Amino acid sequence: MDDELPLKPGPQADAARQVTPAGPGPAPAAPAADPESGGIPPSELQVSRASGEPPRWGKGTGSGEEGVFLRGPQPRSSDIARLLRICADFVRGVRGLHFVGPCVTVFGSARFTESHPYYELAREMGQRLGRAGFTVMTGGGPGIMEAANRGARDVGARSVGCNIILPQEQRHNDYLDLWLEFHYFFLRKMMLVKYSYAFVVLPGGFGTMDEIFETATLIQTGKIRDFPLVLMGVDFWRPLVDLFRDSMIPEGTISPLDVDRLLLTDSPDEAMSRIMSSATELGLIWQPRPRWYLGESHLTAGASVPGSPRSARSAPR
Repeated sequence: MDDELPLKPGPQADAARQVTPAGPGPAPAAPAADPESGGIPPSELQVSRASGEPPRWGKGTGSGEEGVFLRGPQPRSSDIARLLRICADFVRGVRGLHFVGPCVTVFGSARFTESHPYYELAREMGQRLGRAGFTVMTGGGPGIMEAANRGARDVGARSVGCNIILPQEQRHNDYLDLWLEFHYFFLRKMMLVKYSYAFVVLPGGFGTMDEIFETATLIQTGKIRDFPLVLMGVDFWRPLVDLFRDSMIPEGTISPLDVDRLLLTDSPDEAMSRIMSSATELGLIWQPRPRWYLGESHLTAGASVPGSPRSARSAPR
């Protein structure tokens, strides 16, 4: 791995380019959503009407599975069937991501446009991560997610999107090689942690905050170790870090060490230094071998050549 390799031009986004779908099959419409809305929940439709803007990307789902699951006790036959669906989602995620290489996941808002400084920062991080040999994984949407995937594409690195089933009329960005969809949000989050060796978090909303706090909890409880959690956008995240230091530490609800594990920076150099030092300590396995007896002979484990066009592979179903 060498973070100082020269930048090489990569292929630009192509609307006609085929992206490998690896998502599940059709599922019931989202509960409590108007069938005419295509899976957008009433709460988001209310926000949309108040703002006069289209519904925000990813605020809703085309699948009603998780909503039914969270409604409380169901008939035993229904719960067993749902358990099998959860297992199928899990297997699909494991097979789809096993050979994409070591990932770093980049989080952030879908609302930032190409001209925004945070978009430019995320794109630079995607380039730096790609040059270092990482697969760049995001939620697959616009804004920060698009920027990071685009940065990976710039240098010929792998680019992966991973999210729940999107509502109708919403789609992933144009800079992905593999697109994974899940019925269950908690499975999606599990896959991001399982296959990532670091999280890079740029400014975002509740979903981004959820990833920060869940990861911080897993680090705090020792479930994951030597896992860099990098917050980029000092001005944006400073009030949150101040809350940790000025309120939570004095009250004894967290320790200073819990906060010290977070890296707050605007510098891609500093972010990459933290990520690369942890990657070296982990001793990454870069080339797992497909096993013919598991039906994996057709899967590609080799690294892509920077700047070269390539076809998206088919993920196992």
